[in-house]
Amino acid sequence: MNRQFRRRQMRASGQTGGGGQGAQAQQLQAQLQKIQELQSELEAMTVEGSSGGGVVKVTMSGKQTVESVFIAEEAVEDIELLQDLVVAAINDAMTKAQEMAAEKMGGITGGLNIPGLS
Repeated sequence: MNRQFRRRQMRASGQTGGGGQGAQAQQLQAQLQKIQELQSELEAMTVEGSSGGGVVKVTMSGKQTVESVFIAEEAVEDIELLQDLVVAAINDAMTKAQEMAAEKMGGITGGLNIPGLS
């Protein structure tokens, strides 16, 4: 009687003697490989954030690294406004890069919020 109870417990908890663990490990390995491929793809992609109706534009990589900043001449007249516009454009680009990463990774991670991936 005790053996039957233990077998039921093992089946209920997914411990079937190791047969399914190899398949799970292979599935996890495949998911990790897909994540690495998507990370490489994201690193090659760029997004553009802007502010002031395009007066300031920031290009950012999928790794969330600022690659370039464009500032129109008319923005240079007011330095405080320019500073605010640069911050706003960077934040806009950052948001777009994060959304792009979340969209790409969402299918693989199943919506989990994994630090460094999204």
